[in-house]
Amino acid sequence: SESGVYAADIHAGKQLAVISEVSGEVKVISLNTGEQVYSWRHQGDGINLVDNVKFSKDGNYVVTSDSEAFAIWSIDNGEPIGFWRNDESSIRDIALANNGRAVLVGKANGSVMFFEPQTERRLEFIGHSEKINSVDLSGNGRYALTGGNDYKAYLWDTKTGQIIHVFDHPHRVTQVSIDQNAKYLFTADGQDKAQIWDAQTGKEVSRLHFIERQLIFTTARFSSDSKYLLTGSPSKRLAMWDVSTGKTINEWRVAPSDGPAPQSAVVYAVDFIDSIPVSISSSGNYEQWSVD
Repeated sequence: SESGVYAADIHAGKQLAVISEVSGEVKVISLNTGEQVYSWRHQGDGINLVDNVKFSKDGNYVVTSDSEAFAIWSIDNGEPIGFWRNDESSIRDIALANNGRAVLVGKANGSVMFFEPQTERRLEFIGHSEKINSVDLSGNGRYALTGGNDYKAYLWDTKTGQIIHVFDHPHRVTQVSIDQNAKYLFTADGQDKAQIWDAQTGKEVSRLHFIERQLIFTTARFSSDSKYLLTGSPSKRLAMWDVSTGKTINEWRVAPSDGPAPQSAVVYAVDFIDSIPVSISSSGNYEQWSVD
C-alpha cells in the first residue's frame, strides 16, 4: 500500500492479508499474487478511521472497527454480515471467533462486550477497572483474554463471564494473544514485562528476555506448532522468540516508509507462512524474513 496503513492482519492458512489504508479503503490482498481480492468501505464514503482489522482464526471472516462501530465480512464472497454501532464508549480493540460466530469488543470505559451476531446474545465483562488496550478470543469463542490500563490481564469464560486466570503486571497491559492451539497465552505491559503462560494452569512458562528498559508490543502471534512467538513493535522491530525459554531466536527491522526523517514504521501484523516469518507495517510494506 503506497499510502501506508492504519491497521493490518495476516492469515497464513488463507494466504491473505487485510489492511486498513490511510487513503481510505479496507482491502483484502492475496499474498500469493499481491492482487486485491476485495475492497470495503466501513461506513461508506468519507475519511477512513478503521484502526482495527482482524481475521477469525479459521480465516473465514474479518471484523473491522473504528472507534464507534464494527462490521463483520465474509471472505467467501466479500459481503458484509452485519454492521453494529457502539454508543456507550469508544472501541479500543476487537477479536473474532471461528465462522464469525462471536465478536469480542474492548472499550475505553473498561468493559468488554462478547456478542454473538446470529443469536444476538450479549455478555458484558466488567472485571477491568480501566481502559481496555488489547483483546483476543479462542478459535471456538469460548475463552477471552483481555488486558487494560488497570495493570491486569484476565482469561475468562464467555458463557458465564467467570474469571479463570488473573495475570498481574507492574504497568498497563498493552498486548495479549491466545495461541491458536489454546496451549499458551501471551501478555505484555507497556514497560519491561512480557510473559508466556500455560493456558490450562495459568502458570508462567517463560518470560521474554530483552535488554531494553522499555519494549512495547503492537502485535503477537504464536506459530502453528506452538513452539515460537512472533512479535511486532513500534520503531520497526520484529522478533521471534522461543516459547519454552523466552529467548530471542531472530530479530529484524522492517523497511521504513518513504519520506522525510525520522523514517520509522509500526509493525501491525505478523504470522508464519510455511514456517517463514512475515509482517505488515504502517509503511504499507509486506515483508518475508529468513531465519538464521
